[in-house]
Amino acid sequence: MTRIFSALLAAVFTLSVLSASTAGAQSPDDVVWVQIEAQPQLSEATARARDYADLVEDVNGFSLGGGWYAIAVGPYRRADAEQVLRQYVRSRIVPRDSFIQLTENFRQQFWPVGANVLNRDVIAAPGAVDIATVPAEPADTAPEPAVPDVPVLEPTDETLAQARRSERSLSAQDRKDLQIALQWAGFYNAAIDGSYGRGTRNSMAAWQEANNFEVTGVLTTLQRAALLKQYNAVLDGLGLQMVRDDQAGIEMVMPTAEVGFAKYEAPFAQYDSTGDIGARILLISQAGDQNTLFGLYDIMQTLEIVPLNGPRERNKSSFTLVGENDRIISETRASLQDGQVKGFTLIWPANDEARRSRVMDELVKSFTRLPGALDPAAGGDAEQAIDLVSGLQVRQAKLARSGFFVDGSGTVVTTAEAVASCGRLTVDGDTDADVLAQDADTGLAILKPRSALAPLAVAAFDLGTPRLQSEISVAGFSYEGVLSAATLTFGKVADVHGLAGEENLNRLSLKAQAGDAGGPVFDASGNVVGMLLPKPTGAQELPEDVSFALDGDSIATLATQAGVQLTASDRTGSVAPRDLRLAAQGMTVLVSCWE
Repeated sequence: MTRIFSALLAAVFTLSVLSASTAGAQSPDDVVWVQIEAQPQLSEATARARDYADLVEDVNGFSLGGGWYAIAVGPYRRADAEQVLRQYVRSRIVPRDSFIQLTENFRQQFWPVGANVLNRDVIAAPGAVDIATVPAEPADTAPEPAVPDVPVLEPTDETLAQARRSERSLSAQDRKDLQIALQWAGFYNAAIDGSYGRGTRNSMAAWQEANNFEVTGVLTTLQRAALLKQYNAVLDGLGLQMVRDDQAGIEMVMPTAEVGFAKYEAPFAQYDSTGDIGARILLISQAGDQNTLFGLYDIMQTLEIVPLNGPRERNKSSFTLVGENDRIISETRASLQDGQVKGFTLIWPANDEARRSRVMDELVKSFTRLPGALDPAAGGDAEQAIDLVSGLQVRQAKLARSGFFVDGSGTVVTTAEAVASCGRLTVDGDTDADVLAQDADTGLAILKPRSALAPLAVAAFDLGTPRLQSEISVAGFSYEGVLSAATLTFGKVADVHGLAGEENLNRLSLKAQAGDAGGPVFDASGNVVGMLLPKPTGAQELPEDVSFALDGDSIATLATQAGVQLTASDRTGSVAPRDLRLAAQGMTVLVSCWE
């Protein structure tokens, strides 16, 4: 527990020693607080505030400036605050060096999260502390806890002339680091060039004023340390340490309190989450050439850890990938040097950009190539699965259904179920498509690929009414893309109407899978006579061999409205099974809906 040293040191930084020491001379009606502790790290202050909140009421945490954070209870009238202070100290709930503090010495509130009680009226002091079971405090026999052996800083460490001299001894990088810290704090918005012109001086003066230092526009040694302490406070608790991975041939700083080594699975060394944040790091290491680099660039974008949205850039010898969604942000950097592709990926939770960007900076600055690359056989005995790449999950579509080409430019007809609430639509996995038209009543959608396609086959329609009990077949991706090509499922026309007499539906005797929905329905001649619809949902469960198809007329109507010309067929007779299979696989596509 921080003793009188902490409180006094925080007071030095905020120049509030005088106001605290003279508080007894103030009016008994003043709004005051009982300051319990002051901590130099936000993470530690938050943890201590949480601990105190389990013991006493009205616990709050405030910034003091200068990189210090106070834990206080209140606000009370002075008389009540003095009573609370006496009771809590006597009960050994708070340190002996706790003292009465004025509201004006507090800044932004950090605990409880989202609270802002600095301007509220006084509250009633809590009831008397029950000290009946608390042992009486020995008179003066108990030893005082040890005070940390840290020098107490003076309010002014240098004169202006001394500050200028010490500033001249800074390296170019030191000067840039101070500009970066000022920029991060919101006081500087010009170039990071290490040149201290008017803009930099004005930002220093503004920072000094905001932190209760004498405004000179020249930072003293103490002030530079305080500014950098504020800048680095966001990294507190992450355990940033240099990690050397000899197998991967990489050394760099990592947040060791949040990630730890898990396994090798070439070309990755995986460091999985070990803390509360949920961060992960991949080290990338493999021998190769430009083709290896470009291949890795493409493969990384198929992984779940690299969301679709975000900037990405590739040149001859390196690439950068940023992917973000509402859950995570991942950033990958890799480069080719001396026949080896090396780099890393940082996966961090979304909505924590302040820490993520700072951690990323530390990783980039510290990244060092060591001799050797990861053995390509590393992790070869790991469990294998078709949806994994080197132990990493391949991105999966939210929903996958079937569709089919209806013209030579690649326009696709599919079920409206396949396009509902999609952030992205693709045809056959990698061609982006947009919804050209859809009809919620019929459950039909028409897609237009963003780049023209050259289908191997196009649907030829017979818009007549199929014969009852005639044989039909449906082409579709029954297992939603697990298989690389569409399969055929055979059945018969059970009725030329729906169960409620719908004239635009045909009831089929056919056992279809969910992925088949949106696929073309063929008659015995190979003509398309409709599109398979998803199985109805509701309280009534139909037999598994009952399916429904939307008739060709409904497809033609929406296609005409969308400006799409369908192809009519006059084929008769039976088509050979092989020819039907080739035509079906040539025109049927996988339609994928992504988050």
